[in-house]
Amino acid sequence: MHTIEKINETAEKLLADTRRFLCELIRFPSTSGNEYQAMEYLYDQFDKLNVSVEKTALSDSIKSDPDYSCPIPDITYNGRFNLRIRKKGRGGGGGGKLLLNTHTDVVPASEGMSDPWSGKVEDDTVYGRGACDAKGQVAVVYLLYKLLEALGIELEGDLVAHLVVEEENGGNGTLAMVRNGETADGCIVLEPTKCRVLTSIRGAVWFKIEFFGKAGHSGQAGQTKSALMMARDAINILENYQAELLKQSRGIEMFDKYPNPMPITFGRLTSGNWPASAPNNAVLEGVLGFLPNKTKEQICSEIKQVLIEKSKSLNEDNFNLTFTYKHDSSVIQPDHKLVRTLTAAAEESNLHSEIDAMTASCDAWLYNNQLGIPTVVFGAGSLEVAHSKDEQIKMREIGRAVRILCCFVTKFYGVK
Repeated sequence: MHTIEKINETAEKLLADTRRFLCELIRFPSTSGNEYQAMEYLYDQFDKLNVSVEKTALSDSIKSDPDYSCPIPDITYNGRFNLRIRKKGRGGGGGGKLLLNTHTDVVPASEGMSDPWSGKVEDDTVYGRGACDAKGQVAVVYLLYKLLEALGIELEGDLVAHLVVEEENGGNGTLAMVRNGETADGCIVLEPTKCRVLTSIRGAVWFKIEFFGKAGHSGQAGQTKSALMMARDAINILENYQAELLKQSRGIEMFDKYPNPMPITFGRLTSGNWPASAPNNAVLEGVLGFLPNKTKEQICSEIKQVLIEKSKSLNEDNFNLTFTYKHDSSVIQPDHKLVRTLTAAAEESNLHSEIDAMTASCDAWLYNNQLGIPTVVFGAGSLEVAHSKDEQIKMREIGRAVRILCCFVTKFYGVK
């Protein structure tokens, strides 16, 4: 067994190459649906390591899956792929398996963001879209595999990484991997958590509401029905629903310390084409978070019910509600072996790691809920700067996460 000092020393020597890897990866503008070149780059980079790299093909058939998310219209999958990267364990098929998951797609550049695709480096910090969410996490996977190879560590079980597309628009890349089937003793979904171990991850639904009014001149009061005002009423109703839902969700372990761990956000409202005309149509889009006391099916049903019951202007015929993204919450107990081993690895690495909840949604529920693989969320960097014009990650944070993970995988399975 290698000492913590040896792990730290070797990881430090590998950080320069990892920084090069991350900066090159950031330079690919891999927004959801446009990850192909980045994925080809990753295939080439991981293929140089002592691991097996498999392109897992995607197809348009995924669109018929009941858990498919569709906030981007007309997106296609034929010819695209995820990556499955495997470091084979000494125990063969009976040696067990640990999974890592992270995503290669990013959200579009923010307003006022300078050089989003440059991979600029200042001192220890790398800047750019995806620096922490989640290309920095791909760099964690890269450095971990390189570190295990450099140290000559042979695990008893397999260490498999899923590098996926389309997390940001609903998790379709991970959905495809889950539908291919996978078994494992545990999974770590890599997202920026400041190296906290997140055992409870809230759910979310993205909603789209189309309102159908009656257009007319501003001088025809009582003869028109403004779809824009219908949307305004719906916003008020949904804000009140979220406030009541939050009250019902108090007392859930891990989430109670947060004032509002399940906010509602209205991100887009479009309506009308003339200031002096009541608009015939309006479209409202947003996202509602929810905690483990509710399922995505319950939330979807309740949203429609409350819009009809609480509104004087809405009925079954004058609005259309659809959900473009539906994630359930994901929960495992804080005393689970996966959690205990990961936090113990942090302590042995002289790096403290707290157990906490995630007040955003991610792909963890697909492994935890659908495949029955105990799953936590963990990673380098901070969610506070993700999706912002100042997105960044410090290389020492990547090194810290990898040192913990290196100690973790050796503790979980043992080494030669």
